[in-house]
Amino acid sequence: MGDSSQNLRWIHESVAHWDADKTRIVGGARTGTLPAKLASHADGDVLPDDWWRVEHEGRCVGYGRMDVTWGDAEILLVVEPEAQGKGVGSFILEQLEDEARARGLNYLYNQVHPEHPAQQDITSWLEHRAFSRTEDGQLARAVVGTAQHTA
Repeated sequence: MGDSSQNLRWIHESVAHWDADKTRIVGGARTGTLPAKLASHADGDVLPDDWWRVEHEGRCVGYGRMDVTWGDAEILLVVEPEAQGKGVGSFILEQLEDEARARGLNYLYNQVHPEHPAQQDITSWLEHRAFSRTEDGQLARAVVGTAQHTA
């Protein structure tokens, strides 16, 4: 797959449903690594929040999720193991920030649960992308405004 970020498609799921791709990619996450409202679903269940899938050559390779609360966005990025390290996560983060900016949101935040098997790696990855730890243990960063983003 190489650095495939040039060949990725960002597709909004107007009404997101739990399906085989989410089972394969999101469902493979261990218990305790996802927000409680995403922990258990059956095929066809309607999902809360906004979801986007990322496709490479017609195959779903990841998901981005955004839950907007009080002007901020909790985000979730999930990339299938075979696509990790190839720019898909960075692509998802950029797209989620674009979505947040278009909505006039203030912050993106993510909670990396202590039980997550790759907690330190994910925390480092987010910190490398300007996220910093908040008082309540989440990782957050300001949504870069349009004027600042293009400078």
